[in-house]
Amino acid sequence: MTNATNEKTFDEMTRYIRVRSEPGDKFVEFDFAIGHPELFVELVLPKEAFEIFCKHNNVVHMDSEMIREIDEDMMKWRFGERGQRY
Repeated sequence: MTNATNEKTFDEMTRYIRVRSEPGDKFVEFDFAIGHPELFVELVLPKEAFEIFCKHNNVVHMDSEMIREIDEDMMKWRFGERGQRY
């Protein structure tokens, strides 16, 4: 049984982003996740809209360790072994 006081409501969950586009690109391509960085959607917005989106959602940029773990897990599901493509 979980303790209800330790659970966050949907509005309290951390919002994560991972920018995939280059800094000079016209549009910002990014991954967006709520609560669980490994469960994300891919989004594209113009730069100004992206900045508004980030402020509105109080986003946290995924760090390199988080990105590495997510990428390894994605390879596992695609190719059968964690962290190995071939």
